[in-house]
Formats: sequence, C-alpha cells, structure tokens
Amino acid sequence: MRRRWILVVPVAVLVTALLAGVATWARSGSMERDLAARAQTALFEAGLPTGDVRFDGRDATLSGFPPGQALRALEIVQNVDGVRAAKVNGDVTPVVPSSATPSPPPPTTVATTSSPPPTTSTTAPPPTDKAGVQAEIDRLLTEAPIAFEPDTAKLTPDGEQAARSVAIALAKAPAGFRYRVTGHVARGPGGESAALKLSRDRARAVARILTANGLAINRVTYRGLGDTRPATGGEEDRRVEITVV
Repeated sequence: MRRRWILVVPVAVLVTALLAGVATWARSGSMERDLAARAQTALFEAGLPTGDVRFDGRDATLSGFPPGQALRALEIVQNVDGVRAAKVNGDVTPVVPSSATPSPPPPTTVATTSSPPPTTSTTAPPPTDKAGVQAEIDRLLTEAPIAFEPDTAKLTPDGEQAARSVAIALAKAPAGFRYRVTGHVARGPGGESAALKLSRDRARAVARILTANGLAINRVTYRGLGDTRPATGGEEDRRVEITVV
C-alpha cells in the first residue's frame, strides 16, 4: 500500500505541471490573438489592410506590405496598446522629403559700362564627415529646439517642424552614418520612473519623425535618461539630443 502511494505522488505532480503549462499556453495564445486582431483593425482603419501581422508574445512581425507602406504600417502597429516591439520583414521604402520649392530666377538686368561685375553666390555642400554632420545637427537644434506640450510626448507644431528639418539634413548625410536620439526631462513630482518614461517616449516620438522623413529604421535608435543628466538648469533640462554614432 505504501509503495502504491509513493507512485501516485509523482504522477500527481506531473499532471499538475502539465495543466499549468496548458493554461499558460492558452493565455499566451489568447493574448497574441487579441493583439493581432487589434493591430489588423488599426491597419484597416488607416487604409492598410493588405499585409499580415503575427505576434510572438507582445512582439509583432509585419510582412506582405508594399515597400511604400511598410513604415506607416510599422508605426501604426507600434502604437497599438500592449505591443512591446515591432519589426518589418521585407523591403522598406523610406519617405523621401519633398524638395523645397525652387526660388524664382533673379530679374535680368542690362549691364552697362559703369555697373560692377556680377557676383555669384554658392551654397556650401552638406558635410560628409562625422564632426561636420554633428555640428550641423547641433546648429539646427540650437536655432530651433525640439519642443513638446507640457508633461507629454506630443510635439508642438514648431517642435515637429524642427525635427523634420533635422531629418531632411540627415537624409543628405552619408548613408553609413547612424544616429541616437536621447531624451532628457527636468525633475518633477512623478519621481524617477515617470521621468524615465517621459524622456523615452519623447525620444521615440522624434525617432519616428526621422524614420518617416528619409532615414532607414535600422539607422536610428532612441533612449531616455530621465532627469539623470541635467543641463545648466531651466528649460535646457527638457531637451532632445541627436548624436552621430
């Protein structure tokens, strides 16, 4: 009788573990199906129903989207509540920034013997070295900092335009350069965790503008440092930095 009881105990343990595993698998599958359904709904509402979205846990993989729609589809899926990360399988066509409207030609003047010789002005070519590109980024951000609505990761209209200006400049830089977007915020009542989240969300918002305006996704990374690296003080603590890496 005692020997039979000893044999029953391991069997009970195995059955319990198996049932727990089945329950965990079922919950995971239900979560993935729910995320996939919500992602497909968001894509359909955005007019992008042609691709496929599959989930491994909370990580999404997109496939079957036309190259010109892949970046837009990736951004939509990343914004679905519950999605941790997303990637695209297949070709991606970056959004090329529209060229500026050419300025009208200068009026033609009739030269006279007393007129000074005409002068021609030339525009300096964009920098091609790392230091030169970084200097151009710093100049643009000094002239027009990337600003957000208070206590949110939503860019102001001027802040969004400033980020687009940087993206257009970086699209002209060498294709081998990569960039890191770093968000900083000032100390606030929400504590360290709230500061880290806000700084990361702001950096991600800027990175998305860069990738939507000419930069490949694999050339841009982002991070948030919260309030761990304050500047000299004041508004400079609330800033976004873009670094050539």
